[in-house]
Amino acid sequence: MIQQTCQLLYELRLPAMGKAYANQAELSASNALSFDERLALLVQAEWESRKEKKLMRLLKAACLKPSGACLEELDYRSGRNLEKSMVVSLSDCRWIRKGNNLLICGACGTGKTYLASAFGNAACRHGYSVRLYRLPRLLVELQIGRGDGSYEKILSDLKKPDVLILDDFGLAPFEPLHCRDLLELVEDRHGSAPIIIASQLPVPSWHSAFADATIAESVLDRLLQNAYRFELKGPSLRQRGSSIDAVKISGKT
Repeated sequence: MIQQTCQLLYELRLPAMGKAYANQAELSASNALSFDERLALLVQAEWESRKEKKLMRLLKAACLKPSGACLEELDYRSGRNLEKSMVVSLSDCRWIRKGNNLLICGACGTGKTYLASAFGNAACRHGYSVRLYRLPRLLVELQIGRGDGSYEKILSDLKKPDVLILDDFGLAPFEPLHCRDLLELVEDRHGSAPIIIASQLPVPSWHSAFADATIAESVLDRLLQNAYRFELKGPSLRQRGSSIDAVKISGKT
């Protein structure tokens, strides 16, 4: 009877429940539980399994860099200009439901991509879909899409994630076609689906990165409206990491 029930649960695509039921049958302590208690444990096992699988799918699709970036491991050393209170206030991801953008600026190596990915990780854990793109590469893909007919599909795909992360914003000046692509992208998501931007340029310099000043006004007006800003400072964390690794290799402390 137990084996047959387990088989039916697997066929019904309830594998975690089937495994939990088999485990209950092997534990004599389970006999002391009521029917409702045992059923609740089975349902809980299936729910937790599905939740974990969904999180793994969301994290894989997000393409975060690094994939294990998380808010709990952020470095709040003085000099980084990273306020823990602000991070904590945003960790519940209510900013996603409100459609607020996150703008992260700082010099190379100050942890912009990590912070953006950490917020992406938090969003995935709250059940939101996330996708990270390097903006220079994405703009090239859009340009190619104009020629091979995939342009509209790419724009459509960029609407789908609940949170879109654009890394290396303004790394190179935006040509006229790029300006129009950015306007389309930002307009599609404005007010409903937030964007996280990581940029080496400080926000006041973003306007000068656009070849078309009129489009720059339109894009920045939508990005900056009700946005939360992080302006990271301090030395490169990559250099610090390399120094620590070198010390470990040399055997010194």
